[in-house]
Amino acid sequence: NKNGLVGLKPTLGLVSRSGIIPIAHSQDTAGPMTRTVRDAAILLGALVGGDPRDPLSEKVASHAQADYTQFLTDEPLNGVRLGVAKQFLGRDPRVGELLETAVSQLKQLGAEIIEVKLDLPEELGNHEFTVLLYEFKADLNAYLASLGDNAPIKSMAELHAFNEAHAAEEMPYFGQELVTMALEKGELTDEAYLTALREGKRMAGKDGIDATLAEHNLDAIISATGGPAWLIDPVNGDSFSGSGSCSQPAAVSGYPHITLPMGHIAGLPIGLSFFAGAFSEPTLLRLAYAFEQATQARRAPRFLKTAVI
Repeated sequence: NKNGLVGLKPTLGLVSRSGIIPIAHSQDTAGPMTRTVRDAAILLGALVGGDPRDPLSEKVASHAQADYTQFLTDEPLNGVRLGVAKQFLGRDPRVGELLETAVSQLKQLGAEIIEVKLDLPEELGNHEFTVLLYEFKADLNAYLASLGDNAPIKSMAELHAFNEAHAAEEMPYFGQELVTMALEKGELTDEAYLTALREGKRMAGKDGIDATLAEHNLDAIISATGGPAWLIDPVNGDSFSGSGSCSQPAAVSGYPHITLPMGHIAGLPIGLSFFAGAFSEPTLLRLAYAFEQATQARRAPRFLKTAVI
């Protein structure tokens, strides 16, 4: 989104998580970041498949496709029903204007657009954050331990102590609050973790994306991916508040999500997102491809010395 790329987050497990330096295994997902939807489809076909180092990938391997380019067609979107979720728009009205233009373009392609609102309780964010802290601790500990003598740091606790001892070099502009909070969590057998994981997936998946798709008989849900990129400010911190984002439901549920360019604000790319239920990659690729070919919204980077105002 921020870099004007096509980004595809596959269904959790469709691509092996082995080798990923972990943050949280219930969300960690590798996926294509490419210039075009066709490139994303090609790369996804090379990435998917069962891996004995990731049992989930073996469990869902039957959903993998050898060639995702077969779903990229020039056929119109007649009969396609899309729900536009405006609840994820931030405070920048220009993003909403771009989304309205994208909706009009999708209608011209034959799609029927229905305005929808996902029922996402406020507690969803708390559940997601709880899961993040528990899994961050457990997963990073396991990863560091797996490196053996190849790594001088063997645990999150050792990492935390090293950062504190070398704060001037390691953390001149930020702290390690999340590491500190994660260290205070218990094991993945704790009821607090299990409840947060279960309830978060239910809210985002079954009662969120799935329920919205079923209620309105939708093929996918669309929204603006987020707002424009912000400047880095090491003194006051990033100014990303209010930019909006629709990534949470697909991230927490483990469902696929594709974003591609739909326009620009002051030269900065703005993405359009398509997301749906588990293993809906073929549908999302088809929809994104149709939008991409009709709009050609992507602009090649110009490597400017300053932001365009």
